[in-house]
Amino acid sequence: MSTNNPRPTKAQRNASAREKAAQLRASQEAAQKRKSLMVKIGVLVAVVVVIALVVTLIVRNNATKISDTGATPQGATAAGGILVTSPDSVGTKTVDSVDVTSLTAPTEQLDAAKPRDLIVADKGDPINITMYVDANCVHCADFEATYGDQIDNWLASGDVTVEYRNVGYLDGGSATNYSSRGANALACVADVSPTAYMKFVKALWGHYPEGEMKNAELAQMAIDNGADASVKDCITSDKFRPFVQYATTAGQYDGVKGTPSIFIQGKELALGTDDFPTKVEEAIKANK
Repeated sequence: MSTNNPRPTKAQRNASAREKAAQLRASQEAAQKRKSLMVKIGVLVAVVVVIALVVTLIVRNNATKISDTGATPQGATAAGGILVTSPDSVGTKTVDSVDVTSLTAPTEQLDAAKPRDLIVADKGDPINITMYVDANCVHCADFEATYGDQIDNWLASGDVTVEYRNVGYLDGGSATNYSSRGANALACVADVSPTAYMKFVKALWGHYPEGEMKNAELAQMAIDNGADASVKDCITSDKFRPFVQYATTAGQYDGVKGTPSIFIQGKELALGTDDFPTKVEEAIKANK
């Protein structure tokens, strides 16, 4: 015997449809709430990441911010150079402190480089060679490799003095400001152990093909080439970075556009045209 199921009434069908519609709306609203929550969380995470990046940059910039004023190393000149008088000595410094804010930019672009305070030796004195060089400059490394020994010979014979204006022109191409850090290391060696300065010059540019060094590595190189162990504190503390910044800014203001830039008795050497040893020997002979 079979049982017939009565068909739902119209009212029952409408109630069921309304219930399903309500369930669908509830499901959609829940999904929309979840989506909205995820969007809000995503935005919040993005904001936190941005804030973290900003804080990191601020901390990093504050940690590496270099003062506009600072002390000078032994051998310092008024233009931010280091005057070398023999293979194992530097001159008496002529300035005790520097202030980058005291430098004034030119009102118009210079047609040619006009470095301030170039040393021009008196008759009978050793002639002067002034060099703008950058620790991260391949051409400076090549110049040192080619002429470093000859410069040492001239210094040893008392025929020349050499003013190294170590600048940070190429910092923009280094995430660690290696140009300025290398220049600071050079200043530290000149100050702590002037007898090791020229040895460190050779070692620093001789290392160029192997890439940048950390401050600890620069310090170890200095010590390995005769500097006192106290040079490490000087290098790692960036003691002479204001001095380097002063030399860099002064050189830029004076129209010295690149490194190496060489001046012999105040006259610029035309790199690629003039022969460096010939021009130096001519100046030595003329000044005797």
